[in-house]
Amino acid sequence: MTSQHPTPHPTIGGLLRSLRARKGWTLKQMSEHSGIPLSTLSKVEHDRLTLTYDKLLQLSQRLQLRMSELFAEQDEAPEPAVTARRSIGRIEDAIRVTTPNYDYYYLCPELRRKRMIPVLTRVRAKSIEEFGELVHHSGEEYIHVLEGRMEVHTEFYDPIVLEQGESVYIDSNMGHAYIAAEGCDEVLLLGVCSSADEQLMESLLTLHGDEGAVRHEKAKRLKPPAARLAAKPVKRAARRTASRK
Repeated sequence: MTSQHPTPHPTIGGLLRSLRARKGWTLKQMSEHSGIPLSTLSKVEHDRLTLTYDKLLQLSQRLQLRMSELFAEQDEAPEPAVTARRSIGRIEDAIRVTTPNYDYYYLCPELRRKRMIPVLTRVRAKSIEEFGELVHHSGEEYIHVLEGRMEVHTEFYDPIVLEQGESVYIDSNMGHAYIAAEGCDEVLLLGVCSSADEQLMESLLTLHGDEGAVRHEKAKRLKPPAARLAAKPVKRAARRTASRK
């Protein structure tokens, strides 16, 4: 009978070595990308030194990784697939994020480790200049126009206008932006974002940046829509947000 020994918890040094191996970088390249001295990284990788929280934060920001990705172990056994899940997507239960360009309603927020994120979006931006830089995130997404006309901008394709009832399916790693087409004040979209990244919801929320630090609140003021998603209360909420700035 063989004795069972618990697997030792990985050290910061081991995790950094694993991360560097995944990137295919030398220690010098890791130092150049992270801004952390080569000698420091060498000591950390050999478990002779550890990194402070500030240095770990610097590392994650410089490498454009979430802190959770820094501590991800690649050889873990996969967890069993989650089955028999169900969630009713009510608008009053959605996580609401309001920005100058959009109102987002992230549906079914109580489900953990989702591989796909359903979201209703009301678009107000009317030009790509007003929207700003194209956004990128992991996975793929499907966007369906419920109301209005949408202009789709992507990194590798010419802009295209989609009418009500039309849709687009794209690789979300490609830069993209959705704006209201000419002659349309607002567009209502149903989107589904999908990714193997189990932290997809967290990733999407971080895209809103400081201006989206806005209102991660439940949209209790809104009643479930028939077709219009209670447009007037949404506009009033947006004006209140603007008046506070």
